[in-house]
Amino acid sequence: MLKVSHIYKSYSGREVISDLDFETEKGGIYGFLGPNGAGKSTTMNMLAGYLRPDSGDIKIGGISLLKNPLKARKLLGYLPEQPPLYQDMTVREYLEYTAELKGLRGADKKSETKRVAELADLEPVLNRLIRQISKGYKQRTGLAGAICGDPELLILDEPTSGLDPKQIVEMRGLIKKLGEKRTIILSTHILSEVSAVCDHVLILCGGKLLADSPKDELLTKYNDRQRLKLVLKGNATAAENDASKIEGVESIRTLSEDENSTVIELTATPGEDLREAVAQMCVSDGFTLLELADNRIGLEDVYLKLTQGGEEE
Repeated sequence: MLKVSHIYKSYSGREVISDLDFETEKGGIYGFLGPNGAGKSTTMNMLAGYLRPDSGDIKIGGISLLKNPLKARKLLGYLPEQPPLYQDMTVREYLEYTAELKGLRGADKKSETKRVAELADLEPVLNRLIRQISKGYKQRTGLAGAICGDPELLILDEPTSGLDPKQIVEMRGLIKKLGEKRTIILSTHILSEVSAVCDHVLILCGGKLLADSPKDELLTKYNDRQRLKLVLKGNATAAENDASKIEGVESIRTLSEDENSTVIELTATPGEDLREAVAQMCVSDGFTLLELADNRIGLEDVYLKLTQGGEEE
């Protein structure tokens, strides 16, 4: 659906996007992550047609956004972090205006306004001025405008920014529903949002793409061996010494220690399962086992491993 081919972008001689190259399938939600200064905003603006790359190409549905921008934009909906809403319009007037911008008139305009209002659950506020509705409804109004005309590609920049927890849950549910029939690029700094909503992860740092993978495959790659967290009653040094004698233990580290307990992490060599041996060690060596848990690497850990040192002030 979206094909980004070797794009570069510089400001005042400083390269902010370097050889960015990726492709999305039709359908699915792609989480776009990166630290401050990674080039996310610049990339989103180029994908939406607001900025032109110095070189490379962007195609939407096989149509070049650079060579045929009007035709390509008909397939595109964009919600920036701050939705461009007209505060003195009612929600209905804004949606009708957006439908007109998409070339709809008469009965088609009214039908599309009704469709997107229902999809975004805006019926309760359709006749209210935008300046009088809540932040959550404003985000929904901006999203309804973005999906007006039923675009095949939807680009969302921090769509849950400033929302309360209830509104965040509602917005995420709406995004998942929209992702069933169209491709969504979701830029966010909230890793739990990617975990909850996205199928695919793109990680950008220093203007370069460091990861482009289905979310589950990315996590599997970094969880190729068992990691166990042990909470024990006993001395950390003694626990480490005894655990080091277990066959199949690759590494040991102490996570914390106090007068009541010790927390250590054991990493197994590939293919080994340490749980039974750990239980036997605790019985034979006199440790009281308070907790034994699978300490799998999550998306946050993967993100930090890939982007460590890449954030700019």
